[in-house]
Amino acid sequence: MSTPGQTVGPFFGYALPWEGGEDLVPPSHPGAVRLHGTVYDGAGDPVPDALLEIWQRDGDGNVPSVEGSLDRDGWTFTGFGRAATDGGGRYTFTTVIPSDGFIAMTVFARGLLDRLFTRVYLPGPAGRPEGDAFLESLPEDRRSTLLAGREENGYVFDVHLQGERETVFLDFAGA
Repeated sequence: MSTPGQTVGPFFGYALPWEGGEDLVPPSHPGAVRLHGTVYDGAGDPVPDALLEIWQRDGDGNVPSVEGSLDRDGWTFTGFGRAATDGGGRYTFTTVIPSDGFIAMTVFARGLLDRLFTRVYLPGPAGRPEGDAFLESLPEDRRSTLLAGREENGYVFDVHLQGERETVFLDFAGA
């Protein structure tokens, strides 16, 4: 006998975020940049109860391997962050620019049967990332859904769960 499926939300704001989870580095860190945006549903409305997680390398290309990702000590870069959206569907992280030019992101939101995986590519010196095999494998018109826009203090990356501007999501069988 099979059991009915359940969605992954909307209980994130209660149990999963923790104070400072969105700050992979303190805002005062010399290399700190802000990554922020809005999560939109298929109708183009903001999603006020989504949760986003990011993982990334540091600026030197190292994959952090420290214990205690949930304990922020103010100087150890753990490469992991978690942020909930606010009432307007907005999220924000404080992090560093990863050496490989992209940040892995997972999205949890009401109505989803499973989490969604994507990448956030930060523009390089030429204005867009160069030489990434995955990004180059996508049709030109879909690549833009993975590109963050540059701002004075960092980057903006909006997530579109469905619709005409749907973000490219990755398929990890069994994940």
